[in-house]
Amino acid sequence: MPTRRPPPTIKLTATVATVLILPWALGYGSGFKPTDTPPSAAATKLNQQPLPDLGPGVTVREITQDEPFTMVALTGADLSGTSARIRAKQADGSWGPWYSTAHEAKEAAPTPDAPAQGTSAPGPDGTEPVFVGRTTAVQIAVTRPDPKTSLDKAKTKGQDKAAATPSKPSKAPQQPKSTPKPGAAPKPDLGYVPATAAQPFAQNISAVLITPPKAPVNAQWNPPSAVLGPGQPPNIIPRSHWGAGAQFRCGKPVESGPVRAAVVHHTAGSNDYSPEDSADIIRAIYAYHTRTLGWCDIGYNALVDKYGQVFEGRAGGVTKGIMGSHAGGFNSNTWGVSMIGTFDDAPPPPIQLETVGRLLGWRLGLDRTDPRGMAQLTSAGGSFTHYARGASLTLPAIIGHRDVDATECPGEHGYIALNEIREIAARFGEPPGPEDIARVMEGGAIHTRWMELGGAEGMLGAPTSPEAIGEGATKYATFEHGAVYWSPETGAQPITGAIYDAWASLGYERGVLGLPTSAELAEPEWVGQNFQHGTLNYNRASATVIRVVDGNAEELPPPPPEGPPVQLERFSRVIDPFGVG
Repeated sequence: MPTRRPPPTIKLTATVATVLILPWALGYGSGFKPTDTPPSAAATKLNQQPLPDLGPGVTVREITQDEPFTMVALTGADLSGTSARIRAKQADGSWGPWYSTAHEAKEAAPTPDAPAQGTSAPGPDGTEPVFVGRTTAVQIAVTRPDPKTSLDKAKTKGQDKAAATPSKPSKAPQQPKSTPKPGAAPKPDLGYVPATAAQPFAQNISAVLITPPKAPVNAQWNPPSAVLGPGQPPNIIPRSHWGAGAQFRCGKPVESGPVRAAVVHHTAGSNDYSPEDSADIIRAIYAYHTRTLGWCDIGYNALVDKYGQVFEGRAGGVTKGIMGSHAGGFNSNTWGVSMIGTFDDAPPPPIQLETVGRLLGWRLGLDRTDPRGMAQLTSAGGSFTHYARGASLTLPAIIGHRDVDATECPGEHGYIALNEIREIAARFGEPPGPEDIARVMEGGAIHTRWMELGGAEGMLGAPTSPEAIGEGATKYATFEHGAVYWSPETGAQPITGAIYDAWASLGYERGVLGLPTSAELAEPEWVGQNFQHGTLNYNRASATVIRVVDGNAEELPPPPPEGPPVQLERFSRVIDPFGVG
């Protein structure tokens, strides 16, 4: 059938792609409603509470606060060998799941001297903040090393080293053993060195409870819903729109040169967050990085949430080789993007992977770096990487944080997804194919209904457009042989053939019939389909369509040869990135 509702989102996007293929991508994310006074990260509340009497092994402490908070981090003078898990009290009084923490690398003082970025700056150690959802109480399980175990390991290591080294006769004179003073009891052989003598436990570890400011209702973000045209990067929500401000920044952004590699991270904590929570999470991370850890800015160059929203991270411009603080020892000539969420046990959703891939395909392309290629990186050293300063590594151009630092980031499933991210990035300039479109639709009601009908091998065939927005809450996607329309009232309903053509000629969902409320109902002599305000019946013998509204039947004329009218869809405009903070 030639007269199908066209995929306007793709056609419009392809039409304006020549305008949008620019050396920047900052814009209003799809559906973003800017406000004159966005919430400011400066309004984030950071409440530091000490965790007293932490001994070796696991110690559980419960921390409460009258005012609800959403994120938690640990900080202290030295967190070496320390790990922690955090869980939050739910609204019903039960405890939620445990979330692991990860150590954050200290940031060096801002300087154009790139090698210095691997050194540690003055300031406390800290974990990355963990998103726990809105709560007033958390339990924190802190695990600290056992001094005896640490000493045994050290002795074993020393013995192994001694065994592997030829012994040499000692030339030094033997020292007499010390003799206790008369009347003094001999010191007992403890079998280990006391913690206070060998490895004192710092008791200044604290929990930081973080409460970011909530955005007003008229400033929420709606998730993007479209596959972009060839060479069109995702819209990036600029710093000025999520409320970064410049109050706690220090120094000037440092450029380290062309981006040779991208480092993929995940944040931490619950994956159960809403689209508007994403900006809250980023404001909290920014406030914690700058005000608690003493960094000069947020560590990542960009962040992507599970809804496909992209947020500008570190200041200085997403098109420049700005050195972040995301991969200790390897911040020079790399670009850090963090997926909001935890991907140890669950994979990132398809829209998040698609967006990260397209974002990196665009960003690496600016410096002519092949997403499928290899990169030569030099370690700047530091306590957070396995590689000594000056070590040269050849790694894929898109790597996980764990490839260069002592961390599990971006989680087991996040790391497995790197190959898919590389492929998406490499196809950045190519038109989206059916597989790309289907991947983006995964998890939605339209995709579920399409799969129930046989997927690409079924009655609808392969997808030809992603989900688009129709009248009101309506969403739809087009396929080779029809479309699927969804609304909260009608669910997802397929529509094909002559009935689709007739319905389209009446104005689609904006017409007199409204949305379909059923699939086709086949009878020997006719095929019918129900709509919100009537029915359409296709007569097999006469090949005509009859419309029935309020009991009145009317035979419809055949659709015009040029097909039904095209109704323009909304799409996001791009703004000048050079005016943002």
